Amino acid sequence: MALSEKIRLAAVGDTHCTKSSAGTLRSFFAQANEAADILLLCGDLTDYGLPEEARILAEELAHISIPIIAVLGNHDYESGKQDEVCKILSTVGVKVLDGEACEVHGVGFAGAKGFAGGYGRRALGPWGEGVFKAFVNEALQEALKLESALAKLRTTQRIALLHYSPIEATVQGEPLEIYPFLGTSRLEDPLLRYPVTAVFHGHAHRGFPEGKTVNNIPVYNVAKPLLTRTYPDRPPFRILEIPVSEPVPL
Repeated sequence: MALSEKIRLAAVGDTHCTKSSAGTLRSFFAQANEAADILLLCGDLTDYGLPEEARILAEELAHISIPIIAVLGNHDYESGKQDEVCKILSTVGVKVLDGEACEVHGVGFAGAKGFAGGYGRRALGPWGEGVFKAFVNEALQEALKLESALAKLRTTQRIALLHYSPIEATVQGEPLEIYPFLGTSRLEDPLLRYPVTAVFHGHAHRGFPEGKTVNNIPVYNVAKPLLTRTYPDRPPFRILEIPVSEPVPL
């Protein structure tokens, strides 16, 4: 016998915390804390990947009582201080995933930053100059990180956390010229081999809020600027409720 409970996820990306953000995000995170059981942060947590920015973000998150799971974004790598950023955020309980998996409240989470490269037949191939091969290899390595994390999960409900988009549908609305830099369908491949309940990503500030993989997994673009513009009447985070089976106490 099992008792079915619902876990509420609040997901947002692209908070872009700067040195002047102190006090500006605390009430927003407090709203997420009240609305959900787990907070998911989908990259570009900081604006320049600076430890000073990470410390301010940590202070803004310090009063959150629910678990926080995150992945980094391209902005968090800008200054080459991503490891320090992760350490600072960990002091307030943020679990940053980079090819790892974790389980919280009976839900499994697999996370990776992801990378660029384009979609479908227009995806960049590993041919020609070495720099192009290296670019494609980075996308492949990030896809392998996601696949490795997904393979570790044994929960019924599984969530994939990314910064870059695995599908074209959620970047639509951005200029066509930058589609290849917003994500790649190489990130979709692991989701076909290890299906999940839902995928969350950020990065595409002017994209579309939701789409589906080819095997009908819902994908949510939770870039904060997009959610702010699309849903002006509510806080800019995405709430998803999922059922989780818990054993009944004897």
